[in-house]
Amino acid sequence: MSVHEDNSSTAVERALSILETLAQRNSLSHAELCRKLDIPKSTATYLLATLERRGYLRRVEGKYHLGLKVLDLSRGAHTGEDLQEIARPALQQLVERVHLTAHLAVLDRGEAVYIVKVEAPGFFKTDTWVGRRMPVNSTAVGKVLTAALPEAEREAIIKERGFKKQTPKTITTQARFLRELEKVRAQGYAIDDEENSLGGRCVAAPVYDSAGAVAGSVGVSGTTAQSDPAHLPKVIEAVKSAARKLSQQLGYRP
Repeated sequence: MSVHEDNSSTAVERALSILETLAQRNSLSHAELCRKLDIPKSTATYLLATLERRGYLRRVEGKYHLGLKVLDLSRGAHTGEDLQEIARPALQQLVERVHLTAHLAVLDRGEAVYIVKVEAPGFFKTDTWVGRRMPVNSTAVGKVLTAALPEAEREAIIKERGFKKQTPKTITTQARFLRELEKVRAQGYAIDDEENSLGGRCVAAPVYDSAGAVAGSVGVSGTTAQSDPAHLPKVIEAVKSAARKLSQQLGYRP
């Protein structure tokens, strides 16, 4: 075996060790991975950057988590337990409670990605599917996921993705978007009020993992008539309750 092949083999082994360790430990920082796996800092920097760029890792508040590319390979991004399988019963109960379609979304490369969907009964069907990517500025789930990010990561998403206008009500300026995210953090939920689709209204709340980081966002979608001002408080409380339940199942303790 040549020196090049030996070095390449070592790099692959270390990259796989990073993925396997994060599958067991949920989230670790750069320094924690270096210590645990005995990887030189410069090597870890290169491997982590490559895995993040390819979508196998995502970074939240300085901690690395498994990314959605793992979902493509294994039909489930595992964080100790399968978030999708944990979420489905809770989303089903949420649908039965508010009669709106429920989703679980995660943030991946600056977009909200639906990883679970439970359709509400009735004639109205949402134009969503598992794997669909949505803008963060016009969706309730996207606002929740973005609100949890450090300022630098929010700025990077804004710079890369911009503000695509979906309807006349879409937030299309940075100042207004940042004010909206402050509101989301303060109240613990987000609303998309015909910002992504005219006639549609969505409510979402954050799901926290055992480390206190936002692991995903639970949201419900329907028509503005289904979540009119008289019913909206009930919908908001139901969504927040479902998100709290999922957070507890992931080991979150406030």
